[in-house]
Amino acid sequence: MITSVGRSGQARCVMVLGTTSGAGKSWLATALCRWYARQGLEVAPFKAQNMSNNARVVAGGEIGSAQYFQALAARAEPDVRMNPLLLKPERDTHSQVVLMGRVSAELSLLPWRGRSERAWPQIAHALDELRAENEVVVIEGAGSPAEINLMASDIVNLRVARHADARCLLVTDIDRGGAFAHLYGTWALMPEADRALIKGFVLNKFRGDATLLAPAPQQLEELTGIQTVATLPMWWQHGLPEEDGVFDDRSTASGEVTRTIAVIAYPRISNLDEFQPLKNIAGVRLRWARSPADVAGADWIVLPGSKNTSGDLAWLRAQGLDRAVAAHAGRGGAVLGICGGLQMLGEALIDPHGVDGNGPGLGLLPLVTVFAADKTVQPREARFAELTGPWAALSDVAVRGYEIHHGQTAPHAAMAAAGDHAMPVMPDELAWQNAAGNVLGLYLHGLFEDPAALHALFGATARTLDSVFDGLADHIDSHFEAGVLRSLIE
Repeated sequence: MITSVGRSGQARCVMVLGTTSGAGKSWLATALCRWYARQGLEVAPFKAQNMSNNARVVAGGEIGSAQYFQALAARAEPDVRMNPLLLKPERDTHSQVVLMGRVSAELSLLPWRGRSERAWPQIAHALDELRAENEVVVIEGAGSPAEINLMASDIVNLRVARHADARCLLVTDIDRGGAFAHLYGTWALMPEADRALIKGFVLNKFRGDATLLAPAPQQLEELTGIQTVATLPMWWQHGLPEEDGVFDDRSTASGEVTRTIAVIAYPRISNLDEFQPLKNIAGVRLRWARSPADVAGADWIVLPGSKNTSGDLAWLRAQGLDRAVAAHAGRGGAVLGICGGLQMLGEALIDPHGVDGNGPGLGLLPLVTVFAADKTVQPREARFAELTGPWAALSDVAVRGYEIHHGQTAPHAAMAAAGDHAMPVMPDELAWQNAAGNVLGLYLHGLFEDPAALHALFGATARTLDSVFDGLADHIDSHFEAGVLRSLIE
């Protein structure tokens, strides 16, 4: 146990930088949060700016899912200061900007560089508050600190590192190849004064005999003065959601497949991390679906959340997936729509405020969604009513989750008058089921993260997040050079 750190207002800051996106920053930062928390320290995560459509509802609004999980790993209460700026891509050239948990229409309209300077004072203040309240702050960077086209307006990498006087680890994905060039090139492109902040290189996702790496780490140290402090083996089934929600068969639980779940992977998918618990259940296989062939033979088809419901619905039709989903439902196959997916399952999308766009729905639930100017962001607890068909196991199950959406959904008045009813199966217009019982739509995110729902649907208990975090901490404890993690906060 470490007891000599963190006088009030002087939290030590450990920062994880990466040579590229996907190098392992989020994963390593989460592991560090749990490792330092297990030393008896008060720990908080921080990422100045995150770009992701995976978000969680916390006190004060929404933050990126990565920082939400990092807070849980740190045994801290998640709050908006841990990710003060969140960019949620809606198109290739436009993002919704969330500042301190709330959508900022003003910042959403500003160009990138102008936005950064406007947001920096609140970012710095949030970090300072976390440092004052904790003994260790684990900071995650974004992309690479060597993106020299953005360095002048940087508010997430080196500017944060300087402000926090952070001790930095630079991590690279060695599985991609060129890892030593990535490390050296990133170091070389950093301003000379900032290179002193780098306290160690980390090789991530290594497969093979680590002795074959020599003499490269030694040569790299001779060139830079920086030691390679860890070589982390490839680990597909660690159980932590990937920041962008991506999964494949290598990260799905092994064993005989007893249920295949196809998740429609439209371009603006959001909150895919909520499916991570399904990857940890024996016999369940998750499959991306980008074409009708991808849903063939699936037991369930899931329409997940979307940051652009109308646009993703148009994409779905262009791929012919609308017909494939309808055919699956027509055969009695289970269909689940979550949030934007629920909206797609209805008859129509109506957009009087120019939020998302108008369009016809898939017509699998007699519902209509009207997009609202205001965004619903709140945690929820609710109990399912009686359900039928493949979702009957959820009857009377109480679950926790969160809402994060524009728009309100209600029964189609004319269809209801003609006798075609959507069956409400949760209070407050949170969920509906079709008359046949095989199509279920709900606004509640987090269904598969609720132990009661998992047990009801699968008769099995997935690994707890706490055990996942402990596994990450054990992993870095085993593979970092002795004493390095402690030295970073001394």
